[in-house]
Amino acid sequence: MIRRINFFTCGKAARQGLVLQGSSTNSLHDDRPRDKPDNGIHFRERACDTFVNRRTNMPQDTDPRTKGAQPPLPEQQQKPPGTTDQMGPRPDHGEESYKGSGKLAGKAAIITGGDSGIGRAVAIAFAREGADVLISYLNEDADANETAKWVEKAGKKAVLVPGDISEEQHCKSIIDRALKEFGHLDILVNNAAFQRTYEEITEIPSEEWDYTFRTNIHAMFYLVKAAVPHLPKGASIINTSSINADTPKPTLLAYATTKGAIANFTAGLAQMLGKKGIRVNAVAPGPIWTPLIPSTMPAEHVKTFGKRVPLERPGQPAELACVYVMLASSEASYVSGALIPVTGGEPIL
Repeated sequence: MIRRINFFTCGKAARQGLVLQGSSTNSLHDDRPRDKPDNGIHFRERACDTFVNRRTNMPQDTDPRTKGAQPPLPEQQQKPPGTTDQMGPRPDHGEESYKGSGKLAGKAAIITGGDSGIGRAVAIAFAREGADVLISYLNEDADANETAKWVEKAGKKAVLVPGDISEEQHCKSIIDRALKEFGHLDILVNNAAFQRTYEEITEIPSEEWDYTFRTNIHAMFYLVKAAVPHLPKGASIINTSSINADTPKPTLLAYATTKGAIANFTAGLAQMLGKKGIRVNAVAPGPIWTPLIPSTMPAEHVKTFGKRVPLERPGQPAELACVYVMLASSEASYVSGALIPVTGGEPIL
């Protein structure tokens, strides 16, 4: 017999702040003994418990405009590539908030630029979802060790590989190291990037233009080329592009140009690797609060960073992690060739 739930009673209890017998104000779990048969009263109690708890445990601040630090930010500047500890306010990488559910259990991942910023948030999320993680980074040892600590705290293996991904041989060594440490490779996140700010094209050193391309787009080619022979069906490649691929900022000319190239690289590669059962996607972040910002932008630009997007603030690295998890997991089995914007409301059409 189907029993009806008296939602009127539940709503009344919730409005009055009452907790019915046997309910818990901090859990939806019902811990009544299973050896006692249900009856209509207990069934209604459990339904009411759930309703009350959902009402009383809802986050107090659900406004996306105020979930992170809002401009004006403190004026600050660092020497490139920048470090997390010198940033104020400190970015949120999901250290205390991200909760995994086994979406990547048994997987092995490489994350370039995994020491800080978006890369750190993705590493923490991947580990809490069950993946071992190789963290590739330039030379920011303190940041990399901090990320590794969070991966290991989640009970997963962290492998640190410093070095310059603008060199093809180093990219090959990253893939070799992952295979040696994990025995397999399932996820490649091409996230590392180089950027500098210039007002005039005549100010951009030619060697820096070349280095930006070698770091941001050539390295993706080197890494994918070395990884593909070892990737199984169901593997995922995720490239970090940018809103600059769609609306390039002129003062970031070299960086923005490479991000447009990444979007096209992703679209073409997805078509090329689909027949192998490998998915390829890109994420296009908007203004995200990472060490790249105070280390590559003038202090006065840092102060207003993120103010111009509709949500009127920079995003936190933690706010992108779930997108990378989704793209890496089997939940996105029919998603390939996509460019997913995480931009605080700034449209990419």
